[in-house]
Amino acid sequence: MAQIVLGLGTSHSPQLSTPPELWSQHGERDKRNPDLRRPDGRVYSFAELLATTDASISKELTATTWQTRHTACQQGLAALARQLEDAAPDILIMIGDDQKELFHDDNMPAALVYWGDTIHNVPRDTTGLSPALQAAAWAYGEKEVDYPIASDLATYLISSLMEQDFDMAHSHHLPPNQGMGHAFSFIYGRILCGKPLPTVPIMLNTYYPPNQPTPKRCYALGQAVRRAVESWPSDKRVAVIASGGLSHFVIDEDLDQQIITALQHKDATTLTTLPRARLNSGNSEIRNWIAMAGAVEHLDMQLVDYVPCYRSPAGTGCAMGFAQWQ
Repeated sequence: MAQIVLGLGTSHSPQLSTPPELWSQHGERDKRNPDLRRPDGRVYSFAELLATTDASISKELTATTWQTRHTACQQGLAALARQLEDAAPDILIMIGDDQKELFHDDNMPAALVYWGDTIHNVPRDTTGLSPALQAAAWAYGEKEVDYPIASDLATYLISSLMEQDFDMAHSHHLPPNQGMGHAFSFIYGRILCGKPLPTVPIMLNTYYPPNQPTPKRCYALGQAVRRAVESWPSDKRVAVIASGGLSHFVIDEDLDQQIITALQHKDATTLTTLPRARLNSGNSEIRNWIAMAGAVEHLDMQLVDYVPCYRSPAGTGCAMGFAQWQ
Protein backbone atom coordinates (compact mmCIF):
# COMPACT_ATOMS: atom_id res chain seq x y z
CA MET A 1 0.00 0.00 0.00
CA ALA A 2 1.06 3.60 -0.53
CA GLN A 3 2.33 5.71 2.34
CA ILE A 4 2.85 9.37 3.24
CA VAL A 5 6.54 9.77 3.93
CA LEU A 6 6.99 13.53 4.17
CA GLY A 7 5.07 16.70 4.98
CA LEU A 8 6.06 20.26 4.17
CA GLY A 9 4.55 23.62 5.04
CA THR A 10 5.41 26.85 3.26
CA SER A 11 4.19 30.39 2.77
CA HIS A 12 3.55 31.50 -0.81
CA SER A 13 3.48 35.30 -0.62
CA PRO A 14 4.81 37.43 -3.51
CA GLN A 15 6.92 39.15 -0.85
CA LEU A 16 9.02 35.97 -0.69
CA SER A 17 10.19 36.50 -4.25
CA THR A 18 10.53 40.28 -4.19
CA PRO A 19 13.90 41.99 -3.54
CA PRO A 20 13.79 43.53 -0.05
CA GLU A 21 14.36 47.03 -1.39
CA LEU A 22 10.87 46.79 -2.92
CA TRP A 23 9.04 45.54 0.18
CA SER A 24 7.79 49.01 0.97
CA GLN A 25 5.70 48.84 -2.21
CA HIS A 26 3.85 45.85 -0.79
CA GLY A 27 3.24 48.02 2.25
CA GLU A 28 1.76 50.68 0.00
CA ARG A 29 -0.65 48.08 -1.40
CA ASP A 30 -1.78 47.34 2.15
CA LYS A 31 -3.18 50.86 2.37
CA ARG A 32 -5.81 49.80 -0.16
CA ASN A 33 -6.55 46.39 1.34
CA PRO A 34 -10.22 46.34 2.50
CA ASP A 35 -9.72 43.26 4.69
CA LEU A 36 -7.07 44.14 7.27
CA ARG A 37 -7.93 42.31 10.50
CA ARG A 38 -6.61 42.35 14.01
CA PRO A 39 -6.78 39.40 16.44
CA ASP A 40 -10.26 40.48 17.52
CA GLY A 41 -11.44 39.52 14.03
CA ARG A 42 -12.65 43.03 13.15
CA VAL A 43 -11.76 44.80 9.93
CA TYR A 44 -9.69 47.98 10.33
CA SER A 45 -8.60 50.61 7.88
CA PHE A 46 -4.89 51.10 7.37
CA ALA A 47 -5.18 54.49 9.05
CA GLU A 48 -6.84 52.94 12.11
CA LEU A 49 -4.07 50.36 12.39
CA LEU A 50 -1.40 53.00 11.98
CA ALA A 51 -2.89 55.15 14.74
CA THR A 52 -2.65 52.39 17.32
CA THR A 53 0.44 50.40 16.31
CA ASP A 54 3.45 50.66 18.61
CA ALA A 55 6.09 52.92 17.13
CA SER A 56 8.77 50.37 18.07
CA ILE A 57 7.82 48.46 14.95
CA SER A 58 10.07 50.88 13.07
CA LYS A 59 13.01 48.61 13.87
CA GLU A 60 11.39 45.99 11.63
CA LEU A 61 11.29 48.36 8.67
CA THR A 62 14.98 49.08 8.09
CA ALA A 63 16.91 48.00 5.02
CA THR A 64 19.16 45.82 7.18
CA THR A 65 16.25 44.01 8.82
CA TRP A 66 14.49 43.49 5.50
CA GLN A 67 17.64 42.01 3.97
CA THR A 68 18.07 39.69 6.96
CA ARG A 69 14.44 38.55 6.74
CA HIS A 70 14.66 38.10 2.97
CA THR A 71 17.80 35.97 3.29
CA ALA A 72 16.16 33.80 5.96
CA CYS A 73 13.13 33.25 3.72
CA GLN A 74 15.28 32.17 0.77
CA GLN A 75 17.12 29.75 3.02
CA GLY A 76 13.80 28.36 4.28
CA LEU A 77 12.50 27.77 0.78
CA ALA A 78 15.79 26.19 -0.29
CA ALA A 79 15.71 23.87 2.74
CA LEU A 80 12.21 22.65 1.83
CA ALA A 81 13.23 22.12 -1.80
CA ARG A 82 16.24 20.06 -0.70
CA GLN A 83 14.15 18.03 1.72
CA LEU A 84 11.64 17.20 -0.98
CA GLU A 85 14.38 16.23 -3.42
CA ASP A 86 16.15 14.08 -0.83
CA ALA A 87 12.93 12.28 0.11
CA ALA A 88 12.31 11.55 -3.59
CA PRO A 89 8.56 10.88 -3.32
CA ASP A 90 6.69 9.53 -6.32
CA ILE A 91 3.77 11.95 -5.86
CA LEU A 92 3.20 15.29 -4.13
CA ILE A 93 -0.24 16.19 -2.77
CA MET A 94 -0.58 20.00 -2.68
CA ILE A 95 -3.10 21.60 -0.32
CA GLY A 96 -3.73 25.25 -1.14
CA ASP A 97 -6.39 27.92 -1.46
CA ASP A 98 -7.88 29.64 -4.47
CA GLN A 99 -8.23 33.44 -4.30
CA LYS A 100 -10.87 33.86 -6.99
CA GLU A 101 -8.39 32.77 -9.62
CA LEU A 102 -10.30 29.68 -10.79
CA PHE A 103 -13.43 29.86 -8.63
CA HIS A 104 -15.78 32.78 -8.07
CA ASP A 105 -19.08 33.55 -6.42
CA ASP A 106 -21.00 31.72 -9.15
CA ASN A 107 -19.30 28.48 -8.06
CA MET A 108 -17.13 28.40 -4.94
CA PRO A 109 -16.47 24.84 -3.71
CA ALA A 110 -15.43 24.38 -0.10
CA ALA A 111 -12.99 21.60 -1.03
CA LEU A 112 -11.97 20.27 -4.43
CA VAL A 113 -9.62 17.67 -5.90
CA TYR A 114 -8.17 18.23 -9.37
CA TRP A 115 -7.81 14.99 -11.36
CA GLY A 116 -6.96 15.91 -14.95
CA ASP A 117 -3.97 14.26 -16.60
CA THR A 118 -2.11 17.58 -16.51
CA ILE A 119 -2.61 21.03 -15.05
CA HIS A 120 -1.80 24.14 -17.04
CA ASN A 121 0.18 27.09 -15.79
CA VAL A 122 -0.06 30.51 -17.44
CA PRO A 123 2.40 33.29 -16.57
CA ARG A 124 0.80 36.11 -14.64
CA ASP A 125 -0.08 39.19 -16.66
CA THR A 126 1.93 41.91 -14.94
CA THR A 127 0.50 44.78 -16.97
CA GLY A 128 -0.32 47.63 -14.61
CA LEU A 129 1.09 45.90 -11.54
CA SER A 130 3.50 47.60 -9.18
CA PRO A 131 7.25 47.01 -9.74
CA ALA A 132 7.22 44.84 -6.59
CA LEU A 133 4.59 42.48 -8.00
CA GLN A 134 6.27 42.49 -11.39
CA ALA A 135 9.53 41.54 -9.70
CA ALA A 136 7.85 38.59 -7.93
CA ALA A 137 6.07 37.20 -11.01
CA TRP A 138 8.95 34.86 -11.86
CA ALA A 139 8.13 32.71 -8.83
CA TYR A 140 4.83 31.61 -10.36
CA GLY A 141 6.18 30.53 -13.75
CA GLU A 142 7.47 32.55 -16.67
CA LYS A 143 6.13 30.41 -19.51
CA GLU A 144 3.07 28.35 -20.29
CA VAL A 145 3.59 24.74 -19.29
CA ASP A 146 1.57 21.62 -18.49
CA TYR A 147 2.56 19.78 -15.33
CA PRO A 148 1.73 16.09 -14.77
CA ILE A 149 -1.03 15.09 -12.38
CA ALA A 150 -1.12 11.75 -10.57
CA SER A 151 -4.65 11.26 -11.86
CA ASP A 152 -4.78 7.64 -10.66
CA LEU A 153 -4.26 8.72 -7.05
CA ALA A 154 -6.48 11.79 -7.54
CA THR A 155 -9.46 9.73 -8.73
CA TYR A 156 -8.88 7.24 -5.93
CA LEU A 157 -8.77 10.10 -3.41
CA ILE A 158 -12.09 11.46 -4.63
CA SER A 159 -13.76 8.05 -4.37
CA SER A 160 -12.26 7.34 -0.94
CA LEU A 161 -13.15 10.77 0.45
CA MET A 162 -16.73 10.35 -0.73
CA GLU A 163 -16.86 6.98 1.06
CA GLN A 164 -15.55 8.78 4.16
CA ASP A 165 -18.50 11.21 4.03
CA PHE A 166 -16.68 14.15 2.43
CA ASP A 167 -18.77 15.63 -0.36
CA MET A 168 -15.86 16.62 -2.58
CA ALA A 169 -16.04 18.86 -5.60
CA HIS A 170 -13.80 17.93 -8.49
CA SER A 171 -12.26 19.45 -11.60
CA HIS A 172 -10.86 17.59 -14.60
CA HIS A 173 -9.66 20.57 -16.65
CA LEU A 174 -9.23 24.33 -16.50
CA PRO A 175 -11.04 26.91 -18.62
CA PRO A 176 -9.30 27.81 -21.92
CA ASN A 177 -6.23 30.02 -21.45
CA GLN A 178 -6.65 29.78 -17.67
CA GLY A 179 -3.80 28.69 -15.42
CA MET A 180 -3.73 27.30 -11.91
CA GLY A 181 -3.93 29.51 -8.82
CA HIS A 182 -0.78 30.98 -7.32
CA ALA A 183 -0.86 28.75 -4.24
CA PHE A 184 0.01 25.89 -6.59
CA SER A 185 2.15 27.60 -9.22
CA PHE A 186 4.36 28.85 -6.37
CA ILE A 187 5.07 25.24 -5.35
CA TYR A 188 6.12 24.37 -8.90
CA GLY A 189 8.26 27.49 -9.17
CA ARG A 190 9.94 27.75 -5.78
CA ILE A 191 9.84 24.25 -4.21
CA LEU A 192 9.80 21.87 -7.17
CA CYS A 193 11.84 24.36 -9.22
CA GLY A 194 10.06 23.24 -12.37
CA LYS A 195 10.68 19.51 -11.89
CA PRO A 196 7.84 17.43 -13.37
CA LEU A 197 6.91 15.52 -10.21
CA PRO A 198 3.31 14.23 -10.50
CA THR A 199 1.03 16.08 -8.11
CA VAL A 200 -2.52 16.06 -6.78
CA PRO A 201 -3.90 19.57 -6.08
CA ILE A 202 -6.47 19.84 -3.30
CA MET A 203 -8.08 23.26 -3.15
CA LEU A 204 -9.73 24.66 -0.02
CA ASN A 205 -11.92 27.75 0.13
CA THR A 206 -10.10 29.35 3.02
CA TYR A 207 -10.98 32.97 2.22
CA TYR A 208 -14.59 33.42 1.27
CA PRO A 209 -17.74 33.06 3.41
CA PRO A 210 -20.16 31.46 3.78
CA ASN A 211 -18.67 27.99 3.07
CA GLN A 212 -15.16 28.14 4.55
CA PRO A 213 -14.30 24.74 6.04
CA THR A 214 -13.97 24.86 9.81
CA PRO A 215 -10.59 24.06 11.38
CA LYS A 216 -12.07 20.79 12.65
CA ARG A 217 -13.25 19.87 9.16
CA CYS A 218 -9.85 20.75 7.68
CA TYR A 219 -8.03 18.49 10.12
CA ALA A 220 -10.50 15.67 9.53
CA LEU A 221 -10.04 16.08 5.77
CA GLY A 222 -6.28 15.67 6.20
CA GLN A 223 -6.83 12.52 8.23
CA ALA A 224 -9.15 11.19 5.54
CA VAL A 225 -6.53 11.93 2.87
CA ARG A 226 -3.99 9.90 4.80
CA ARG A 227 -6.42 6.98 5.15
CA ALA A 228 -7.10 7.14 1.43
CA VAL A 229 -3.41 7.13 0.55
CA GLU A 230 -2.70 4.22 2.87
CA SER A 231 -5.55 2.19 1.39
CA TRP A 232 -4.50 2.89 -2.21
CA PRO A 233 -3.21 -0.37 -3.75
CA SER A 234 0.14 0.98 -4.84
CA ASP A 235 3.69 1.04 -3.55
CA LYS A 236 4.07 4.75 -4.27
CA ARG A 237 5.69 7.09 -1.76
CA VAL A 238 3.67 10.26 -1.24
CA ALA A 239 4.56 13.69 0.16
CA VAL A 240 2.08 16.37 1.24
CA ILE A 241 2.66 20.12 1.20
CA ALA A 242 0.55 22.95 2.61
CA SER A 243 0.83 26.18 0.63
CA GLY A 244 -0.03 29.45 2.37
CA GLY A 245 0.11 31.11 5.76
CA LEU A 246 1.05 32.00 8.35
CA SER A 247 -0.60 35.23 9.55
CA HIS A 248 -1.15 38.13 7.16
CA PHE A 249 -1.95 40.79 6.07
CA VAL A 250 -1.69 42.08 9.64
CA ILE A 251 0.97 39.97 11.30
CA ASP A 252 -0.23 38.16 14.44
CA GLU A 253 2.86 36.62 16.03
CA ASP A 254 0.91 35.30 19.02
CA LEU A 255 -1.40 33.32 16.73
CA ASP A 256 1.55 32.05 14.69
CA GLN A 257 3.37 30.79 17.77
CA GLN A 258 0.20 29.11 19.00
CA ILE A 259 -0.10 27.31 15.65
CA ILE A 260 3.56 26.32 15.55
CA THR A 261 3.50 24.96 19.11
CA ALA A 262 0.33 22.98 18.42
CA LEU A 263 1.87 21.49 15.28
CA GLN A 264 5.06 20.54 17.10
CA HIS A 265 3.11 18.83 19.89
CA LYS A 266 0.50 17.23 17.61
CA ASP A 267 -2.11 19.16 19.57
CA ALA A 268 -5.16 18.46 17.43
CA THR A 269 -7.48 19.96 20.05
CA THR A 270 -5.89 23.40 19.72
CA LEU A 271 -5.74 23.21 15.93
CA THR A 272 -9.37 22.17 15.57
CA THR A 273 -10.82 24.68 18.03
CA LEU A 274 -9.10 27.85 16.82
CA PRO A 275 -11.55 30.77 16.83
CA ARG A 276 -12.75 31.20 13.27
CA ALA A 277 -12.76 34.98 13.75
CA ARG A 278 -8.96 34.79 13.73
CA LEU A 279 -8.86 32.73 10.52
CA ASN A 280 -10.06 35.28 8.01
CA SER A 281 -8.27 37.33 5.35
CA GLY A 282 -4.70 36.06 4.91
CA ASN A 283 -4.83 34.20 8.24
CA SER A 284 -7.39 31.92 6.62
CA GLU A 285 -4.58 30.09 4.79
CA ILE A 286 -3.63 28.51 8.13
CA ARG A 287 -6.46 26.11 7.29
CA ASN A 288 -4.16 24.58 4.66
CA TRP A 289 -1.59 23.82 7.37
CA ILE A 290 -4.28 22.36 9.62
CA ALA A 291 -5.44 20.00 6.85
CA MET A 292 -1.88 18.96 6.13
CA ALA A 293 -1.27 18.37 9.86
CA GLY A 294 -4.13 15.89 9.87
CA ALA A 295 -2.55 14.06 6.95
CA VAL A 296 0.87 13.78 8.61
CA GLU A 297 -0.07 13.32 12.26
CA HIS A 298 2.02 10.13 12.25
CA LEU A 299 5.15 12.18 11.48
CA ASP A 300 7.13 14.60 13.66
CA MET A 301 7.27 18.30 12.85
CA GLN A 302 10.51 20.28 12.65
CA LEU A 303 10.29 24.04 12.29
CA VAL A 304 12.74 25.14 9.62
CA ASP A 305 12.13 28.83 10.29
CA TYR A 306 9.56 31.42 11.24
CA VAL A 307 10.16 34.83 9.68
CA PRO A 308 7.76 37.71 10.41
CA CYS A 309 8.22 40.08 7.47
CA TYR A 310 6.73 43.44 8.41
CA ARG A 311 6.40 45.93 5.57
CA SER A 312 4.64 49.00 6.95
CA PRO A 313 4.46 51.01 10.20
CA ALA A 314 0.86 49.80 10.61
CA GLY A 315 2.11 46.26 11.34
CA THR A 316 1.10 44.84 7.98
CA GLY A 317 3.11 42.20 6.21
CA CYS A 318 3.38 38.43 5.94
CA ALA A 319 4.62 36.03 8.59
CA MET A 320 6.49 33.36 6.66
CA GLY A 321 6.51 29.79 7.92
CA PHE A 322 8.66 26.88 6.75
CA ALA A 323 8.33 23.44 8.31
CA GLN A 324 8.80 19.76 7.57
CA TRP A 325 7.32 16.53 8.92
CA GLN A 326 9.23 13.23 8.84
